[in-house]
Amino acid sequence: MFIFSANGRAKKDIDDIKEGQSVPFIVYVNFVDLFGAEHLCKLFLMRSGFGDIEIEKRKMVPSSLLADPRVIAADVALSEAVKTGYYIQVFDEH
Repeated sequence: MFIFSANGRAKKDIDDIKEGQSVPFIVYVNFVDLFGAEHLCKLFLMRSGFGDIEIEKRKMVPSSLLADPRVIAADVALSEAVKTGYYIQVFDEH
């Protein structure tokens, strides 16, 4: 599993996000290699209505953490990514 810090620009108004606004994301992708996970990250954000996606940081989650049910239960985002394959979290810009 990989965790990405990314930015995307809204293609249209989405909830409180205006068209053209750049939005920061944290994206969890449950995939075996970095190349594929990066492309899936971009695809998931594009399907959510964002373009001009830039990945700023990448981090691999060690398999030892994914094998520990206590770690999975303690982190909602990690748990959701294990269950569904990905998780997207939007951050408010201040």
